[in-house]
Amino acid sequence: MAIHLRQICLVAGRLSPVVEDLEAILGTPVCYTDPAVGQFGLENALMAVGSQFLEVVAPTQPGTAAGRYLERRGGDGGYMVITQVPDKREQQAVRANAAAQGVRVAYDADKGDWHIMQLHPGDMRAAFLEVEWDAAADVTGNWHPAGGTIWRERVNTDVVTAITAAELQAEDPAALAAHWSAVCGLPVEPRGGVPHIRLGNADLRFVAATDGRGPGLGGVDLRVADPARLLAAAEARGARISDREVRLCGTRFNLTG
Repeated sequence: MAIHLRQICLVAGRLSPVVEDLEAILGTPVCYTDPAVGQFGLENALMAVGSQFLEVVAPTQPGTAAGRYLERRGGDGGYMVITQVPDKREQQAVRANAAAQGVRVAYDADKGDWHIMQLHPGDMRAAFLEVEWDAAADVTGNWHPAGGTIWRERVNTDVVTAITAAELQAEDPAALAAHWSAVCGLPVEPRGGVPHIRLGNADLRFVAATDGRGPGLGGVDLRVADPARLLAAAEARGARISDREVRLCGTRFNLTG
């Protein structure tokens, strides 16, 4: 199975303050805003990290799924792990795996040469898993949620260059890893006692939920080109936790070299 991590979506009660922090600390300017999310009662902003993306969504009206998720997890945090597969066949394989595990499809949209499938966060036991494919099949290029290729005009890799892992937390990390493994059709790799699933360009890592917020997308790993600049900006905005971690939008950002 060829699955690439293309985007991490965070959810916030208010969009602007989180976007301002991300731009200032990570050096990642907004590259695209998608008016189509308005149909879900949301507003959003995307920032390119190399050829991957950080997205922030925020409710603009009551009664949204994102709003309920904010309430359930007690505030801002991780929301979606968004992946890209090369073709419809591989997406259908994940769909079949999900059905076999009792995982519902929360949203499905066939747009001709682009197809979105979102798997229900409750059934995935931590976060949405979105699996997309498009006709271009370029995991470093065209990405419809970021406007095709126009995002390339708004990329800055001076501070951060890639998303290298998504960290999913649960009371039983091994069981969560086994569940995601069965859905993705990829093996679990224990590393130092911590379960991982290796995607084409990043890892899924499964850890114990120790922050009192329960299961969810608790952290993101970033490859950092200029740690001194990042940490200074994080310190100025009260987001620095340590030399290896900053906290943004209720999410642990783990800094790697």
